[in-house]
Amino acid sequence: MEITVEVQSATRGSVDPHLSIHAYEAEGDLMLLHFGPQHPSTHGVFRMDLHLDGETIVKATPYIGYLHRGVEKLCEKLTYVQQTPIVDKNDYVAPMTNEQALNMAFEKLLNIEVPRRARYLRTIFAELQRVASHLVWLAAQSIDLGGALGGGSTLFLHCLRERELIMDLFEEVSGARFHYNTHTIGGNRHDLPDGWSKRAQAAISQIESRLSEYEDLSLGNQIFVDRMKGVGVLSAALALELGISGPVLRGSGVDHDLRRDAPYHAYDELEVQVAVEQGGDCLARAKVRFREIRESLRLARVAIDGIPEGPICSFKPTRQPTQVKLTGGQAYAALESPRGELGTFVIAGGDTPTSPYRLKIRAPSLHALAAIPYIVPGANVSDAVAILGSLDPIMGEVDR
Repeated sequence: MEITVEVQSATRGSVDPHLSIHAYEAEGDLMLLHFGPQHPSTHGVFRMDLHLDGETIVKATPYIGYLHRGVEKLCEKLTYVQQTPIVDKNDYVAPMTNEQALNMAFEKLLNIEVPRRARYLRTIFAELQRVASHLVWLAAQSIDLGGALGGGSTLFLHCLRERELIMDLFEEVSGARFHYNTHTIGGNRHDLPDGWSKRAQAAISQIESRLSEYEDLSLGNQIFVDRMKGVGVLSAALALELGISGPVLRGSGVDHDLRRDAPYHAYDELEVQVAVEQGGDCLARAKVRFREIRESLRLARVAIDGIPEGPICSFKPTRQPTQVKLTGGQAYAALESPRGELGTFVIAGGDTPTSPYRLKIRAPSLHALAAIPYIVPGANVSDAVAILGSLDPIMGEVDR
């Protein structure tokens, strides 16, 4: 079967979008390059096959599955209460949001109302987790481009330094620095320790004071801009067709954010200012994430100031269920993770009422990677690193 390659943006090359790849192969003009999984910029768990005409990419084929662990099937063998620490490891850069998305679906299935204080805690944790996740993105993007960027390692270390402030806060609440297991059906397992709100406000102020410096090191760096501008252009129409969401979608000019458009947690009591850029390229996606860091810090500060008193779980702390039983029904719940719409679809019933009959996780990173065959062709080999980083995929949730 003949494959026609669609090229959305050929700013770095001169590929004819109507030319079949087999026309090149017949003349022996293409070189096949396996980009990853050992390549540092693919983090050891992702591969792209790049067909090259010189330095110009004619075709890009993504390959996933290097990190597959069967999480969804594993969840079907565990009880509803046991699953939270398992999904922590999907989007391992934003474990808090994994826990929230899973338990939101179970709460919807059980028709459980989460207490107002717990909703505020979830909102605070979600926004701080978004900041930590975007800092990891900026750190990785800077080091991936570091050979030409000049200050890549500096920005990398500084971003991780700020992320440590947030991990310290999460550790105070849950006792863990990474995989927290702090959310549960009906609310939260852990309340805030004494003085936590004051320390959180101080950490937010410290991160805010340094963001301008990070913008100067990246968006104010001409090399960074040249490597990102006009590269990997994704149209709004294609993004919607592929089911892409989050900063990648908003970087293509689509004004959509579940926090505002389908409020959950305490977002119905907060005003979310959605960051949207029109460029559709790597630079636009970077600008969206910078704006989102500032907005998330603002939302976390407002939510911390407005934390209400009351219980943190629908169940009494001493009587949190070790298991729940469901004989039927289905539910889907989604939230706005740092990478987009993270959803959980669950069907109850089957032979074991304490476990779901089927469970499916909608991973935004998987949809983002679907854009690669469309936005990488036409670019140079070096641009593939910038494009992949701008999509910010986390392979734990892609492969699951």
